[in-house]
Amino acid sequence: MTEQQYSLDDIRKNVSRIDNEIIKLLAERRQLSLEVAKSKIQTAKPVRDQGREQELLLRLIDTGKSKQLDAQYITQIFHTIIEDSVLFQQAYLQKLTNPESLQPVARVSFLGAKGSYSNLASRNYFSRKQTKLVEISCSTFRDVLSVVETGNADYGVLPIENTSSGSINEVYDLLQHTSLSIVGEITQPIEHCLLTAVDTTVAQIDTLYSHPQPHQQCSEYLHSMGNISQEYCSSTAEAMKMVAELKKPNVAAIGNASSGELYGLAPLKTDIANQQENFTRFIVVARKPVEVTSLIPAKTTLIMSTAQKAGSLVECLLVLRTLNINMTKLESRPVIGNPWEEMFYVDVEVNLKSDVMQEALDELTRLTRFIKVLGCYPSENVVPVDPYDGSY
Repeated sequence: MTEQQYSLDDIRKNVSRIDNEIIKLLAERRQLSLEVAKSKIQTAKPVRDQGREQELLLRLIDTGKSKQLDAQYITQIFHTIIEDSVLFQQAYLQKLTNPESLQPVARVSFLGAKGSYSNLASRNYFSRKQTKLVEISCSTFRDVLSVVETGNADYGVLPIENTSSGSINEVYDLLQHTSLSIVGEITQPIEHCLLTAVDTTVAQIDTLYSHPQPHQQCSEYLHSMGNISQEYCSSTAEAMKMVAELKKPNVAAIGNASSGELYGLAPLKTDIANQQENFTRFIVVARKPVEVTSLIPAKTTLIMSTAQKAGSLVECLLVLRTLNINMTKLESRPVIGNPWEEMFYVDVEVNLKSDVMQEALDELTRLTRFIKVLGCYPSENVVPVDPYDGSY
């Protein structure tokens, strides 16, 4: 008996059939996760059960081994599925908690034209909410805030920090003066490429266009290119438009490859960031704050100014430690117009409405010269569970 041979067309048809089945099952699984969220409302259980997630992963790894699938492959796939399930449940619960926010279409402002990193972050964030967008391009961070403040947009999306270049100081400074509230966050992978409009080589490039942040995030690679001119634009999208219009072999833009396609650009060199894993955290702002259900993890962001004496900041931080509140970010920025005075930005992993956070605010109000809550919002940083970690 000879083994039956399949044609390439037959193999591809079978692959497509299996892919379609996978999509169908993923949709079915997501719908079941919604039913899980509904049941947790009745029992007041939190969305995440990390012990349950670990048991699930270990069982799936064992099942995968019997099918000649290695543990890393199984873990990567199901980390993605679990993250989607958690965020899908969180979005559902938040809609129930904030019924006034239910709207099929949202007007969203962001830096740059379509294809900018802020635009990509906007689309990814609101796709999770199953909300259609009216996209409003802005040329400055100040404009992003202004159009929301004046009611011409419902939300604004702003980059706040990057794993390579650090905090985006201009945004922090603007947050000191805005009346808007932070209502959400999203962490976006940043994949920088050299993008060109014509066939060329890296050796021919002598001028690079981009926003200042990508220049900074790719500084090591740019240094290796030698003596090149770094031209700053208002956004990566603006840089791509510039290179597309110039159509010269000696110019390139730094930006995202898929966004470059919108402007007819092709990647000449990929993965040029200083860090292989390059992420930017974006915040979402609106005119009204949101309430975060106690069933999901929350973050609270506040700003405060301490007395100008030794130990003032330490006293404030001790309040958080004493109350066992985890601080994930501490950023200091000068107070414009008050030399040598600083404003401290603090992110903590706790719900604003919780008793422990209210106790912390009472203590911090007593210890500080000025304090203001910028927002409480769902934490969308779903840290993957290690299936072999015995702490769960």
